[in-house]
Amino acid sequence: MSTDANEILAAWEESSQYWRKHQASIENMFAPLTRALIEAAQITQGQHVLDIGGGSGQPPLSIASIVGNEGSVTYTDPSTGMVATARDEATRRRLANIHFHKAAAAELPFENDTFDVAVGRLSVMFFPDVTAGLKEIVRTVKSGGRVSFLVWGSKDANPFFSSVTEVLDRFVPPELEDEDAPGAFRFANPGKLSKLLGDAGVKNIEERPLPFRIEAPIKPEQFWELRSEMSDTLRAKLATLTSERVRKIKNAVEVSASQYFQSGEMSFPAQALTISGCVT
Repeated sequence: MSTDANEILAAWEESSQYWRKHQASIENMFAPLTRALIEAAQITQGQHVLDIGGGSGQPPLSIASIVGNEGSVTYTDPSTGMVATARDEATRRRLANIHFHKAAAAELPFENDTFDVAVGRLSVMFFPDVTAGLKEIVRTVKSGGRVSFLVWGSKDANPFFSSVTEVLDRFVPPELEDEDAPGAFRFANPGKLSKLLGDAGVKNIEERPLPFRIEAPIKPEQFWELRSEMSDTLRAKLATLTSERVRKIKNAVEVSASQYFQSGEMSFPAQALTISGCVT
């Protein structure tokens, strides 16, 4: 595993405890993304589905309910902590048709032509080597099978992120961003991931914008806790600051984000992209 891959994995291992802590809120927030990905992938009863980067359990847990006992979901994630969190939730829900593997996208332990569908929700952006990961995923999908990914749209269309980063940038000088480096908005530009999927052997690619709302029954102060804990980038930056500066940032973020809590609960406008196609 490369140094970059090790660093990314270490960050997600650290994050896994917070994704477990906020699991219920995260499931609520990203439920529209789970539904959109399932629809784009055309998942139906009886299919055998591969999920890449399943994180704390979604969308694999929802997919398991759709494919039923005649189908199955194979969950993969390179983070030990994420695998444990998702497995515990599957056990709590008594789902017997979901199988767990600690594996990175570029090193899948499955035979060729194993799955009917492969999906990834908010995961492909963080692949250390996207080309290798996509080729490996395509290898495991049967001819005629479907591959679907969901990624974030532009940063400007997602104040769930920008309402925090714009405040933080006033206190910590922002670093020059590499658009091809692993990160949330790596594939925000339309057509970027579609081209790589085409190069990996996926045909009839459809790319669609997905406007939705990020909603959960939480207050502004809980939003700050959730955002500052979920993101390894934010945690790292905040760790360099004094407690007084962190307090000022927290207060400023709560003021900045207050417009998205008009009903008393969180409701951010957001945009993602679904990119899907068929393996030939």
